[in-house]
Amino acid sequence: MVRTIWSCVLTITSCVGVMVSMLSPSPVEASCGSVSCFVVIGSQQQVPMKGLLTVNAIYNWTPMEAPPGEGGRIPFANQGARTLTLANLNVNRIETTTRTATLDLNYGLTDRLGIQVAIPYKHVESNAQIGGLVPVPYGEGGLGDIRASLKYNVLPTLRSMIVVGVGVDFPTGSYGRFAQGDTLAESTLQIGRGNFGIVPMLYQTYELIPHRVNQFASVSYRHTFKNSDGYKFGDEVSGALGVNVIPLEQTPWLVLTQQFNFRWMQNDAMDASLFQFNPGGAPILLDPAIKFRAIPTTGSTYVAYSPGVMFNVMNYASVYFIAQIPIYRDFNGNLEQQISYIFGMTKSFQLFGGAS
Repeated sequence: MVRTIWSCVLTITSCVGVMVSMLSPSPVEASCGSVSCFVVIGSQQQVPMKGLLTVNAIYNWTPMEAPPGEGGRIPFANQGARTLTLANLNVNRIETTTRTATLDLNYGLTDRLGIQVAIPYKHVESNAQIGGLVPVPYGEGGLGDIRASLKYNVLPTLRSMIVVGVGVDFPTGSYGRFAQGDTLAESTLQIGRGNFGIVPMLYQTYELIPHRVNQFASVSYRHTFKNSDGYKFGDEVSGALGVNVIPLEQTPWLVLTQQFNFRWMQNDAMDASLFQFNPGGAPILLDPAIKFRAIPTTGSTYVAYSPGVMFNVMNYASVYFIAQIPIYRDFNGNLEQQISYIFGMTKSFQLFGGAS
């Protein structure tokens, strides 16, 4: 069975790569923040029955681009040198692509208590042309930060479920990648965040029409602690509201999903002295004190509409495809998330008490 699980995962991860990016004309990079897709897939959020292992193999594809006429106030955040350099540059083109393959394991310890482990593989691809210079592509990949969560179903009924949980992000993702020579890549380009994170969460679902229409909602909060380089990724609040519909009684294997997603991200901050970029020479020192300073072009508010379709393949597994379409975006003049896509497969295994 384990061999079957990993063969499914390797199929997904073989076409992966991930994350966010940018390069600048100097040894420090232009900050572009960090982005991931965040949609509700019920088999992830629910608590399985006792002894049931639910496996999700998920692939996210998320492109980002600078908004038209913007992207010219990029600060250079160098966590290695503890400097933040304000700038107003001629940015010709900035684009990144984030790809993530995730193995999500969801196991029922009891009928109400479950444990979930999400193991992401990430790859960064970016391309930036600043001030008319020749663009230098950047790409990195590897194991990301693993999240382990404990969840409890506080309202188990035939038609409803309310799940509360708390997750821990472990700093398993690399935080020592180099961009150019011996210069560390900016924190937002690293595969991991460099420290632990805490993620409380709440999920609710209710069958409006039994076996035909169910409503769901979720909310989560992420706090990541400041890492050893004095960099702290901003806190994140995510929410979702949607419905799953079986349109025809004769086709129970076909499910249409519709949901709205919301995400607010606080500005990142770092311990740094403050400079002003000087195109004609060395940066101008504005404040030599090493302070915990907000990075102005990080943080965002994002609202999206996410339609999708799910298929039950011969009662063996479920496959799904979901698109995430931006409705409202405020990324503080930085790279904006474009239409994103999620592909996935869900398969359950009864580890104790018989076959699934």
